[in-house]
Amino acid sequence: MDKRTLKNLLYEQVARIGKAVSSPKRLELIELLAQGEKSVETLSSELSTDIKLTSAHLRALKEARLVTSRREGKYIIYRLAGSDVASLWVSLRQVAEEHLLELKMALGQMVADPTKLAAVSRETLLEQARRGDIVLIDVRPRIEYETAHLPFARSMPVAEIEQRLAELPADRDIVAYCRGPFCVWSDEAVALLAARGYRARKMLDGVSEWQAAGFSVEAPGVSP
Repeated sequence: MDKRTLKNLLYEQVARIGKAVSSPKRLELIELLAQGEKSVETLSSELSTDIKLTSAHLRALKEARLVTSRREGKYIIYRLAGSDVASLWVSLRQVAEEHLLELKMALGQMVADPTKLAAVSRETLLEQARRGDIVLIDVRPRIEYETAHLPFARSMPVAEIEQRLAELPADRDIVAYCRGPFCVWSDEAVALLAARGYRARKMLDGVSEWQAAGFSVEAPGVSP
């Protein structure tokens, strides 16, 4: 094989990854699976697409070796092929945020009130949570929390907050997080808590962003 043919082959193989992540829905699938393994039916519901189309997107990701699957009874369960796939999503999103004005503007609309953001470093936030100066809540579904979550965080899915307000101290700041910058559950949580008189903020990080920045998470068999 001559050098030119070899180089063409090398770039072609890397391009397989680019093709696989060229769909917005496939990027969202990667973000969803970064939270833990999920069935096709669950993913279809999250994407608001039918099962046939969701399965087609998953096949494209599987052909690029970005996801794997297993059968559990009548269900097909998907998961990311490795934590590096979640890091790839974070890197792609960060590059897009840096260079695409349209994305910056859209994100700005999501974070309409900057005072509602936790404006401290990850190290500081971790230390505040460790000391109990703040209460860090994970507002994702409990099963995602059980797969992996930030150290010192407590599970409080956004749908449960109204019924569990008594568990939250009124004299400390509450910091909410969910799946990352594109997730709106933390905004809903902050709005609900603020309306009840709590000092509430959100953080943009999710588990994937936290790990991509070199910080550890709590998960079965993993130490914080």
